[in-house]
Amino acid sequence: MTTDLERPPVSARYTVWQLVRYMLALGTWGFGGPVALVGYMYRDLVERRGWISESDYKEGLALAQLMPGPLAAQLSIYLGFVHHGLIGATVVGLAFVLPSFFMVVALGAAYVAYGGIGWMQAVFYGVGAAVIGIIAMSAYKLTTKSIGKDKLLWAIFLISAAVTVITKSEVVWVFLGAGVLVWLWRAPPKFGRSLNSFAAPVAAWLTLDAIDWHKLGQIGAYFAYAGTFVFGSGLAIVPFLYGGVVKEYAWLTDRQFVDAVAVAMITPGPVVITTGFIGYLVGGFWGAVVAALATFVPCYLFTVIPAPYFKKYGKRPAIVAFVDGVTAAAIGAITGAVIVIGQRSITDWITAALALVTVAVLWRFKKFPEPVIVLTAALLGLLLHPMLSHS
Repeated sequence: MTTDLERPPVSARYTVWQLVRYMLALGTWGFGGPVALVGYMYRDLVERRGWISESDYKEGLALAQLMPGPLAAQLSIYLGFVHHGLIGATVVGLAFVLPSFFMVVALGAAYVAYGGIGWMQAVFYGVGAAVIGIIAMSAYKLTTKSIGKDKLLWAIFLISAAVTVITKSEVVWVFLGAGVLVWLWRAPPKFGRSLNSFAAPVAAWLTLDAIDWHKLGQIGAYFAYAGTFVFGSGLAIVPFLYGGVVKEYAWLTDRQFVDAVAVAMITPGPVVITTGFIGYLVGGFWGAVVAALATFVPCYLFTVIPAPYFKKYGKRPAIVAFVDGVTAAAIGAITGAVIVIGQRSITDWITAALALVTVAVLWRFKKFPEPVIVLTAALLGLLLHPMLSHS
């Protein structure tokens, strides 16, 4: 008997290895954190290459927002699953995460060997500002493409953005509430069969609560807990990690934790890879491996287990309405995250100018390579930050 996970997917216009190569490149050069990364995936895989359909992308984004764990990593896993099943989800997810993992391990080794990385703050001074411009453009494209002129979706978008700005986090109940609201508005259930079909995938997601990560040891148990119960993008895990790593276990000092977050922000790939850097500082190379695995394995399971149900039921009017509502809330949260991150990265007129120039360049030159912008901003940061700090 063939299970949903083993059933052959529909034919694709690309091979799994083409998608793996793309994710390796995105994991190597994709700066900007989760907001920018999901925008890159939309631009490259939906708009430019046409490998992924608009509906599949929206389903993946909705699932990534509903499930705990890092947003961009879960979206990459789902996109791997769309046409290539469980194997595609596994190799594509690994391809996305591994480049940044090796980078943070190398930086962790340098950090331990040389007693901190002073230039990191200077680099982030420039890169952080440029990244705000990049993710602002990504949020703009997602908003105009996915929400259109639908007044209900615009209301959800604005409320979700406001909640994100006020709470400085992404609230899963906003996504769920938005999905249910649009579902009830557009395709109210005829109580009975349709309600049961809607509940089926939700019931399947909840079975993951029984997974026991405590066998991985203290580091593994803590980071598995973080990966299992923190909702929202990779940025949402940062305050959660601070409470455990600094306050509860005292594995790192405040300064070391700030440096760990800076490492995640100045390296490409998912922000959550900061767990690899923290793991290295706490337990060396194997500490990094255990911390990264413990963080990403839950998000992998939370994606591939409900994915077949999303594919099976995703075209029904009730599910389409639910996904549209969640997508509107997700894009609102992404837009709100631009403001939250901007408050931390835009600290003076120089960083404000860098962000505005980045937006102007990307607006004028649609295919301008973001790595060039990030590298230029990093060099400007190295040049200007020491001068400003001594003035």
